[in-house]
Amino acid sequence: MSQPLILIIEDEASLRRFLVPTLANNDYQVLTAATGADGLAMARSHNPDIILLDLGLPDLEGGKVLQSLRQWSRKPILIISARNQEKDKVMALDLGADDYLTKPFGAEELLARIRVALRHATQTVLDTPVLQCGSLRLDLERREVTMDGVPVRLTPLEYRLLEALAQRAGKVATHAQLLNEVWGPVGAGQTHYLRIYMGTLRRKIEPDATRPRYLLTEPSIGYRLNVD
Repeated sequence: MSQPLILIIEDEASLRRFLVPTLANNDYQVLTAATGADGLAMARSHNPDIILLDLGLPDLEGGKVLQSLRQWSRKPILIISARNQEKDKVMALDLGADDYLTKPFGAEELLARIRVALRHATQTVLDTPVLQCGSLRLDLERREVTMDGVPVRLTPLEYRLLEALAQRAGKVATHAQLLNEVWGPVGAGQTHYLRIYMGTLRRKIEPDATRPRYLLTEPSIGYRLNVD
């Protein structure tokens, strides 16, 4: 099972010290940024599965960070803020936030909100969370991949690439679409990323990586997950 990657954009050190072990102990990978600028840079370079964003950052207004993220990312964004006025919540949701959690909050509520956000993100792109292609089975809700019932261990990037193909099962995914969805803006034009990671995916999934059955190449266009 691939661990979802969470980016925390929060300047309060004490809260980061609480969040990082809490999330790590619940099988999440965690990145942190203490400023809006650093958070935007990390979001572009790592394309996390979900972002926890504080509105009261020292360099950029949280709403500006949210707007910048929504220019290219559809990943869930959960606001964590001490601002508890209705107008602040409405503003954040109108700008594209998926949820709003007011400080202080407990670990269990935060974890529940994260689970809901990730589940909704999966359901948005694929109505059926389980996809069976011959011996290959993808459970997008559980983030599990198996071949003939045997778990396949994938890195986070390998899983995201397979997930992006699964969301278009049977259809061609272009190089640009895959690079943007898996790597974010930093991947623009970097088609060698796809060649490298498609090679590692095929070695893990295909019975014969030199004669792909599931992960098919569409020359000069992109790749397709074969569901026939």
